[in-house]
Amino acid sequence: MDHTAHEPEKQAHGTASWGTAVKATLHCLTGCALGEILGMVIGTALGWGNVPTMVLAIALAFLFGYSFTLFAVSRAGLGLRSAIRVALAADTVSIAVMELVDNVIIALTPGAMDAHLSDGLFWYALLGGFAVAFLITAPVNKWMIARGRGHAVVHAHH
Repeated sequence: MDHTAHEPEKQAHGTASWGTAVKATLHCLTGCALGEILGMVIGTALGWGNVPTMVLAIALAFLFGYSFTLFAVSRAGLGLRSAIRVALAADTVSIAVMELVDNVIIALTPGAMDAHLSDGLFWYALLGGFAVAFLITAPVNKWMIARGRGHAVVHAHH
């Protein structure tokens, strides 16, 4: 697939702009955050243990992250099968890195996994994890976009 026609996406020297990487990471973070917060809230509210709550949160983060891209490329005219392939290609690495970083931070923050929804620690650990995950995932997205992967695949359909 030739991405040279997408100049905002790919610079002349095979690098992606930080603006493009930040935009792609924010897109990913939005879906991940919605899914993960919903999963953590559901698991915590139902009194589930740490492992089932994290599994639900991660599953919903992937679901929401993929659905944002699916919706966007479907609106651009892609059929469902093609849209699913684009979403998987565009978001899998970004979501995986974001979820890994965020969940490691939550798991390593003393008391965060046992905090309740009304505890500030619950929210500080969750939101702090998102902030660190963003800082680590943005360079990953920049590297992938520069190579025609990740969110560069989505922009080929805009």
